[in-house]
Amino acid sequence: MSTENRFSNSLAAADIATGLHPYTNARLHETKGPLIMDRGEGIYVYDINGRQYIESFAGLWSVAIGFSEPRLVEAATKQMQRLPFYHTFNHMSHEPNIRLAEKLVEISPEQITRVSFTNSGSEANDTVVKMVWYVNNARGKPEKKKFLARTKGYHGITMASGSLTGLPNNHRDFDLPIIPVIHLTTPHLRTSGQEGETEAEFTARLLKEIEDTIISEGPETIAAFIGEPLMGAAGVLVPPAGYWQGVEAICRAHDIFLVTDEVVTGFGRLGTMFGSTYFGFKPDIMVTSKQLTSSYMPLAAILFTEKIYNVLADNTAQIGTWGHGYTTTGHPVATAVALENLKIIEERDLIGNSARVGKVFMEELQKLSDHPIVGDVRGVGLMAAVEMVPEKFSRKGFEQFGKAGGKAFASALRNNLIVRVVGDQLIFCPPLIITEEQALEVVSRTRRTLDEVLAFVTSEGIK
Repeated sequence: MSTENRFSNSLAAADIATGLHPYTNARLHETKGPLIMDRGEGIYVYDINGRQYIESFAGLWSVAIGFSEPRLVEAATKQMQRLPFYHTFNHMSHEPNIRLAEKLVEISPEQITRVSFTNSGSEANDTVVKMVWYVNNARGKPEKKKFLARTKGYHGITMASGSLTGLPNNHRDFDLPIIPVIHLTTPHLRTSGQEGETEAEFTARLLKEIEDTIISEGPETIAAFIGEPLMGAAGVLVPPAGYWQGVEAICRAHDIFLVTDEVVTGFGRLGTMFGSTYFGFKPDIMVTSKQLTSSYMPLAAILFTEKIYNVLADNTAQIGTWGHGYTTTGHPVATAVALENLKIIEERDLIGNSARVGKVFMEELQKLSDHPIVGDVRGVGLMAAVEMVPEKFSRKGFEQFGKAGGKAFASALRNNLIVRVVGDQLIFCPPLIITEEQALEVVSRTRRTLDEVLAFVTSEGIK
């Protein structure tokens, strides 16, 4: 056995013996073992055997500027040397924390004036729940505690954020939801529309459902509506026209905070700075993470209005404190990396690149619609999905749910392509630096993958 293989096997054995992986069947992992990555460069990653893959999912929706960007390494190194850690409790701060908050307000929609940092999107959404409750208590509206979310929505996995998430496996055997949350219809015509229903009729039905739910529950009990501008983990589900404008109007009419989860869509993913900008609505609170640092460092930011800040600040004066925070809130290395990351996104016009290359990418992906196993191709900017179905012109999925998807993931790896598989959907979210030529190569490898899946489901009789 070669030294390389011994190294590989010893790492795999150690991982199996000691680890617990997120979103993984632990018993299956004991047999299957990990695919161990060693390094990354641009849109590519390399495993410990030196094999190159196109990372068409940007890690986890997140590596905007690509892997191994020297400027981020330098930013982190300089800050580690100068001030590797300091907290922001009790009136303390440091320059990267201050400068990043200032920058985020500068690039955010005009109604956003304040910033609070956490370590992850899940923590950020937990904090939003606490913030909304705190503010409503301070406003003398203690009954306003319920959240409206959507079935299939994703907002994280901690106690409150996991409750907001509308996916069964995030609740099952965790005793969630643990907070008062009502999950509404998934706003996607193909998956939730009724037979013969037009897009306009679908939008009207969704908005009526929201309005009816608020009236039924009592407007005085509804604290906030939370949603991803475009639903990611559910399978890149694009909302129908007029949906977000209708949601905003309803929230305003009933004094309900509108929270947009921009953890995936923020900082250029849809070809605009934020997803709410793309869809044309103005949230009261925005939650960001992932592309904020290109996930080189853990960091999330909650962006919110002056109106919310003033109520919160007045209450801290009455109580004596804002009794919330994390040891690493606004960590100096993370915030320094985020500042440099945002600078690169602006300097290299990666938001424009997302729009330009995204257009070409979507046009090429749409050509896969002619494939016998493809039922739908959808997306915006550099965020897309290819849905596999057993019957070409049916919205019905495979009876053996996930079998085709599992084969697709394995086949994609053999074609040196990493994709995210959700059920029987292939999800794409490449780094914002991707070129047109590279995007075409992603589509080419995807077509080869689909050919292999078709041969598999045909031979296995999977329907």
